[in-house]
Parts: sequence; structure tokens; C-alpha cells
Amino acid sequence: MFRMSNRKVLLMILDGWGIGDGQKGDVIAQVHPAYISEMTRKYPHAQLRTDGENVGLPDGQMGNSEVGHLNIGAGRVVYQDLVKINRACRDDS
Repeated sequence: MFRMSNRKVLLMILDGWGIGDGQKGDVIAQVHPAYISEMTRKYPHAQLRTDGENVGLPDGQMGNSEVGHLNIGAGRVVYQDLVKINRACRDDS
């Protein structure tokens, strides 16, 4: 039987935030964001890919807020029109 939990969950969406490699051009790593660093050390978290077919866009295309929020809200990949057309052409559907 399913038991309800009283544990709290937070969905935090940081538009424009990225997880880089810590190299010279990685501005977020250079500023050492103490609050976010502490939260990721202290609490479970996940990183999402926000590019290409991970968010329903063509491979290699960067995502944006619109497709990111659409996929998070849907809880699955929502393929955009161009990807749907490309897939239909590939499989003759």
C-alpha cells in the first residue's frame, strides 16, 4: 500500500544557470556560488540536459526557457514540430 510522506520537496528552476567544466570561461564556477554549492552538498539533487533531443529539439540545438519549462511540466520529452517532421520523414509515418 502507498504511504504518504510528510517530506518536503522543492523544484528550483534556475534559468540561465549551467553546470560547466570549471575552466577559464566557466563564469559560474569562477564566482564560487556559496549558497547553491551548500545546497548541492547538503541535499539530493539532479542535473537535467537542456539541449537537442533531450528536450525535443533537433540534435545540437540549444534549449531555451520555453522548451525547458514545457518538458519539466510534462514530466517527459515533448518533441517540437521540427523533430516530429524529421522523425516522420525517416520512418515514413
